Amino acid sequence: MAKKRNSFAVLGLGAFGSTVALELARFGNRVIGIDLDERRVAQVSPQLHSGIILNGTDEMALREAGIDQYDVALVAIGREVEASILTVMNLKMLGVSAIWAKASSRTHHRILSKLGADRVILPEQEMGRHIAQMLNNPVVQDYVSLGNGYSVVNIVLPEALAGRAISDLGIGGKYDLRLLGLMRGTQFHDTGGGDAPPLEKDDKLIVLGKRPELRRFGDGL
Repeated sequence: MAKKRNSFAVLGLGAFGSTVALELARFGNRVIGIDLDERRVAQVSPQLHSGIILNGTDEMALREAGIDQYDVALVAIGREVEASILTVMNLKMLGVSAIWAKASSRTHHRILSKLGADRVILPEQEMGRHIAQMLNNPVVQDYVSLGNGYSVVNIVLPEALAGRAISDLGIGGKYDLRLLGLMRGTQFHDTGGGDAPPLEKDDKLIVLGKRPELRRFGDGL
């Protein structure tokens, strides 16, 4: 069965909004980009389903553009707090199914949440935590926080462990972690069947666990 294509309206085509819009389009989704700046719209619209020069604070203009017909709206207006707030309010009144919004501060975040935005993002803070996690533990190439202290991390194996068995790493024994799989180049290896290959330099382990335990594991490699 083919993957269902979703539709997205991205309001605000600065660096953040345009990146999200283009990536969503690259995944095969139907995306409309909206901004007051004609130049920004012209830069991205050839790669999107459509682009419109429009003011998100104008409820009638949003209605005429059919924004209420999109599955998700992302308000990527960060610095112009008043415009961001009014745009979210208009989208709520139009009955848009799901609204995500970018905030520029914690106060902005609280206001958007109170207005009923389904998800409010502080990109700089979220990216800052992401970078700090990787700087804190250099073997961690990437990670995803799952909440409640749990994360899934992508750990690059040091050369010294080449040729060793996965069972030698102590995952599930010495370390209270769960190994989800192993990436070797572009190939995924399921490690749950007991026939995992010997480790090689630059293998990437996909590991689930709590952050302190993940750090202890990384320090022990």
